Amino acid sequence: MTSRFTRRMATRLGLAAGLALAGAAYAQAQTTLRIFTGGQQRPDVMRQIVDGYMKANPNVKVEVEVGGATSEQQQQYLNTVLASKDSALDLILIDVIRPAQWAAAQWAEPLDAYLGAEKDAIMARYLPAYRAANIVNGKVIALPYFADAQFLYYRKDLLEKHGLQPPKTWDELKAAAQKVMAAEGNANLRGFETAGAPIEGTVCTYLVPLWGSGEDLLKEGKLNLAAAAAKKPFELWADLKAANVTPPNLAEIPTDRIRQNMQAGNLIFGMTWGYVWNRLQNDADSTVKGKIGVVPLPGFTADKQATCIGGWQVAVSAFSKNKAEAAKLARYLSSPDVAKQQAILASHLPVFPGVYTDAEVLKANPWFEQALPVVQSARSRPVTPRYTEVSEIMRTNMNAFLAGTKTADQALGDMTNRLGAIFR
Repeated sequence: MTSRFTRRMATRLGLAAGLALAGAAYAQAQTTLRIFTGGQQRPDVMRQIVDGYMKANPNVKVEVEVGGATSEQQQQYLNTVLASKDSALDLILIDVIRPAQWAAAQWAEPLDAYLGAEKDAIMARYLPAYRAANIVNGKVIALPYFADAQFLYYRKDLLEKHGLQPPKTWDELKAAAQKVMAAEGNANLRGFETAGAPIEGTVCTYLVPLWGSGEDLLKEGKLNLAAAAAKKPFELWADLKAANVTPPNLAEIPTDRIRQNMQAGNLIFGMTWGYVWNRLQNDADSTVKGKIGVVPLPGFTADKQATCIGGWQVAVSAFSKNKAEAAKLARYLSSPDVAKQQAILASHLPVFPGVYTDAEVLKANPWFEQALPVVQSARSRPVTPRYTEVSEIMRTNMNAFLAGTKTADQALGDMTNRLGAIFR
């Protein structure tokens, strides 16, 4: 009896020990990855995507971190993590303007070793602008997640009602907005909005008209603001304000306010990004479902239309303790299958040319048929490790002009002096 009991207990203890060892091994094999995405980059869609990844990779758990309710809180959280070299984050979505800055700061883990012999073939699949943006000094700093560019959104129903075509020039836009506003007699209806608050999008509020005049901010790496065209953006926005096409509070308009105002039915034209389409068509409170068109932004002439490139990239934190697993997830997030998911779920523009012609993608986003050439021809904001300074100089001066606290000459003079010290 005693020996049977002893054998039984030994068996149970052995089984328990085996289970404990197995549990310990499983826990050791389980990797938790944390990815940071801002609120405007649709963390809800990211959650759906990584849920699929976890099903296919049960040894990996992925947590999506937003970092706060507002963009300021999110940026503060991210800055704190990076400044302290904290390993709390494994992957981070970064703007297309950031890879050079992250490379200089050594915040991103170069991905070349994780791509191995496939590196060139992998990078060749992407749209050229995104391939170029993510390779810094010969090293792959991040992988493209989704593309973006600014477009002109317009009230298709109102233009059709008043016999108007989508504008190709700023003069055509002004005339169309004035005609519709006068005919509609709606005090809440605004003609046109672009970002005017002191935020990143307001850099493009200066650059798009500058490019549309045939000039660029830099020539051969040197500042190029001496020509008369450098004042054209200020003159354009002053003209539209004087014509009551833009609202008096344009200097207070952040990026997503444009979407909100158009969604509420209070805006005829808006200069904004690709994500807006999905919200206007699918949000429960949208009053403009089926009433929106999307075309390239106007130029001063119809043959000089220009737009800002945007988009987000997946970087692996240099401070992550799970770099190999994080790199695997980065490759998955930067794949054609995920690009298709994003296009359908969030109207995020793909970084792969072939996804633009996918039948399911076009069913969800008919305007993608015209979007590819716009994205391919979109232009980059200045690429420099000192981009944070460049952005601050441009957006604050543009905002000050729109707010009426600086004249065009004062804003341009400050931009010229301060940018000149960076681009010598």
